[in-house]
Order: sequence, then structure tokens, then C-alpha cells
Amino acid sequence: MENETEYQHEKIKPLRIGITQGDVNSVSYEVILKSLQDSRILEFITPVIYGSSKVASYHRKALKLPEVNFNIIRSANQAVDEKVNFVNAVTQEIKVELGQSTDVAGHAAWLSLEAATQDLAQGNLDALVTGPINKQNIQSKDFDFPGHTEYLADKFNAKDVLMLMVSNIMRIGVITGHVALRDVPARITEDLLLQKIRIMHNSLIRDFGIKKPRIAILGLNPHAGDKGILGIEEETVIIPTIQKAFNDGVLVFGPYPADGFFGSSAMKGFDGVLAMYHDQGLIPFKSLAFQSGVNFTAGLPVIRTSPAHGTAYELAGKNIASEESFREAIYLAIDVHRNRMFFDEITANPLKVSSLDADNDTDKNALKAFKDDSEEPLLL
Repeated sequence: MENETEYQHEKIKPLRIGITQGDVNSVSYEVILKSLQDSRILEFITPVIYGSSKVASYHRKALKLPEVNFNIIRSANQAVDEKVNFVNAVTQEIKVELGQSTDVAGHAAWLSLEAATQDLAQGNLDALVTGPINKQNIQSKDFDFPGHTEYLADKFNAKDVLMLMVSNIMRIGVITGHVALRDVPARITEDLLLQKIRIMHNSLIRDFGIKKPRIAILGLNPHAGDKGILGIEEETVIIPTIQKAFNDGVLVFGPYPADGFFGSSAMKGFDGVLAMYHDQGLIPFKSLAFQSGVNFTAGLPVIRTSPAHGTAYELAGKNIASEESFREAIYLAIDVHRNRMFFDEITANPLKVSSLDADNDTDKNALKAFKDDSEEPLLL
């Protein structure tokens, strides 16, 4: 047919996704390999695993998983589409001790992370999905951080970031992150609250495609302080800060008592939730979405996701670990990349919105939302 190609859609190039091996004695390789078993995923991503191909093969054989043909490369810029690419960031022999925490495993996890972040910083990757690490055995003079979040913030010179737990049920961030509970009240300041509100607000717009996000803030004390009877932080810091952010154009509400918030229908009315401390946010999140939850680092100039679970040493080598959370981490990285590209294109040239070709329902809905309201999103 004449001019036949005019009617054919150009094939979308798969995103180049870096994957770090995490702790070699954990379930990390199991969930990575299981996530990549279905070859259809290679239509959407070109995976680049950073670690030891020998260790990966050891896990595959121990778990009796189907064989994977790794395409060995030196850097992500050599990655080949429709193949599982592998960068041997760890060249020395590694003794695998399933279910055990060892210094060797911690060092290997750091080497994998260093190689992957170097490729990410150089633009050789579109996003990074990190395998679970042990926060104790990875500690060294080269890695002196509470976890991935803080390491990546330092690596990419991010002034502030937010650990955001994501599922199809909720998105919940934590104000104080990896901080001892005794130190939390002193950390709750107006400046910190405003920073985290700003990061969540901007991320919900740019990374998740929500034009006017609604954010709920949880209280620090039982019953959100009960008007000062059970604590004064709500009255002196949290409520005034919420009002200040609201006056600046952010749809932020609260503080809500944490015990009743997750058990009621109130949660459904918000696009994001900010908890005051780690367990206040992660206990309900993992109770409701442990298998499919994803850890996303909001506020970074790059895209990083991770499964919501940890090393799960007790499951290592038994072929019973679920890959669902890791697979969802890959999907979220794809979604965030797409949303950022769409947002950046629109904000760079708003007049081009009418000429964009929405190829799927998600893009059509997003396009309609922008057409229906000419007011641009408020990035703070």
C-alpha cells in the first residue's frame, strides 16, 4: 500500500532500567530473576543488572529457575534491547551464605550500587530499581548512610528527599524517616514540615500525574494531641504549618489522628499522606500493601524505586519469595518516567498540548485534565 508507513505507529523504545543486586544472601536475586522470567517485560524495559553474573547463576540453579542468558556488558550504554543485560560490578569470587548477614555481602551490595548510580548519573539509564540491602553489613567508610534514600540524596546532591511508599491503595511519606523515635519530636519543625509537604506536592504532580493533589497530615501524638492534652506539637507547630502551606496554594489538611485514619474512609479522599515518623507510616502501609508495595524516593532528579520488603533472609534459597513487589517497582519506574516526560513537555510548551497524540487511556485522561483547566500546576 502506498504510504503505508504513515499509518503505522512507531514502536516505543523500551526504557533502560538499572537493577542492583542487593544483598547476595537474601531473596534479592530470587525476586529479580522471577520478575524477568516473562519475556514480555522486555517489550517495555531493557534491564541492566549490576552485580555478579556467577552469583546470579548460583541463585538461579539453587532455586531451580529457568535459565537466563545474560548479555555481559561493561556499561549500560552497551545494553541491547530484548536481552537481560549484566554488568559485572563485582569481579572477585563471592561466597554465598544464604540467609546470613556477612561483610562480603555488604561490600558486594555497595559495589553494585556504586556502578549503577554512576551509569544513572551519566544518563546511561532511565531509572534505577534497587534490590534490598542489609543496612548493617553495608556500612563502611564508603557507605555511611542509614539506607538507600540518604545515599542517593547525597549522590545526586538533592537538598531534601522523601521516602514515599506507593501502592494502589495509598501513597504515604514519612517526615522524619530513619530517625530514632526519641529524637522525632525535636525534629518536627515548620521548616521540615514545609519541605516534605513541598516534595510530596511536587512529586504527586510531576511523577504521578495528579494535577491538584490533596495531602493528609497525620498528628504526632495520640488523638493528634487532643487540643494540647496529649501533646503540644500539633497546636504549636503542625497546625500552623498546615495553614501556612494551605495559604500558599497546597491542598493539605489535618492533622488527623493516626489510629483512626487508616481504619476509616478518610484515607480514600487523599492522593498522599504524610506520617510524622517511620513506623507510623510503614506499619499501616505494609499491613495493607506488603506484597505489592513499592518504595519510591521523591525529590531526586533521577528515578529510583525499590520493593517495599527487605532482605527476608528467612526465605532465601527456598523459592517461596514473591516477586510481586519487585515487579511493581519496575512498573512504577516506567510510570514515573512517562509522567515526567509528559509533564515536562507540557510545561515547556503548553500550546503543544492540543497537538499531542495520546496513545492510551491514561494519556488521554491526563491530556483532557490539562485541556479542561488552563491554570498550570503549582510547583513550589
